Amino acid sequence: MQPTEPMPSYEQLVRRSYRSLVGALRSCTDCGWELSCRTWAENARLVWTEPLLFLLGAVGWTLARSAASRYLFRPFAEWCQLPPKDAAKMPESAWKLSFYCISWLYGSYLLFFAGYPFFHDPPSVFYDWEKGMQVPVDIAVAYLIQSSFYAHSIYATLYMDAWRKDSVVMLIHHVVTLTLIVFSYVFRYHNIGILVLFLHDLNDIQLEFTKLNVYFKYRGGVYRRLNDGISNAGFVSFSICWFWFRLYWFPLKVLYATCHTSLQSVPNIPFYFFFNVLLFILTLMNIYWFLYIVVFVAKILLGQLQEVNDVREYDIDAASKTTDKEIHLHNSWKEGNQPKNGIVKDKRL
Repeated sequence: MQPTEPMPSYEQLVRRSYRSLVGALRSCTDCGWELSCRTWAENARLVWTEPLLFLLGAVGWTLARSAASRYLFRPFAEWCQLPPKDAAKMPESAWKLSFYCISWLYGSYLLFFAGYPFFHDPPSVFYDWEKGMQVPVDIAVAYLIQSSFYAHSIYATLYMDAWRKDSVVMLIHHVVTLTLIVFSYVFRYHNIGILVLFLHDLNDIQLEFTKLNVYFKYRGGVYRRLNDGISNAGFVSFSICWFWFRLYWFPLKVLYATCHTSLQSVPNIPFYFFFNVLLFILTLMNIYWFLYIVVFVAKILLGQLQEVNDVREYDIDAASKTTDKEIHLHNSWKEGNQPKNGIVKDKRL
């Protein structure tokens, strides 16, 4: 059993990862399509039942969201007498909050109660790695849940979610995440995948919970101080955790393990550059969304915003203009439609 390696500093991350990446590039004398095909044939493992379960899961999530929105979330929003604009967006946040709570709690169980040391000792994700190794059932379940959900999310971003300023980036994020999940399973990098998912899901919980409290601030036409206070506290918590989980722990735990210590455990680890490029793209998107947080804080400090709102929304600057357009939106929402790019778009399957 190897001793636990202490978490590096940013300086150590950059220096050691750069050295490992450059060394791997120099030693790759026959990199190209032929090597990729040969590596795929030698290391990829997948049985036909797994893609079938994946597709069934993606369809199942889509049908479950449609049913939950129609028979649970929308009636609840109408019963609470939410403003039409907020009532149209509430089911989306309620659905995502429900899923991410379940997935993050299950990820927490795997990392802290199931005996896996990956969080406290990230380099251990590559100890004893072997091609085609057996995936533990509890981790395989997590992968099935997450992969099918992100496949559903690609469809949902295009046809079910409200369209926002960052929706294209969100779509790219879902494609990158799904690619990472599927290929990390195929090449048996499932241990690091569980850690990546855990470090990202908590922020989604905080985001959707905060948005729900924003929507509930004016239910029944009455200002609710409690929901306003919770949304403010939620934004502060979300901002801190975003930096801590995605911009501190994620690079120092995940990128350090995949870029540097992976080569120490498995010198010729398959598709080393492919996975690290995808993880770097994910890091850049985390930085991109963190800029939205910075912009929001700047608007608060400059007095351009007086309350917590989603600065990604197209209608953020026109929140007070609710006359005929809002009435039309309310009627469309009651008929089962949601807003997309300022236009009410039919969302039925």
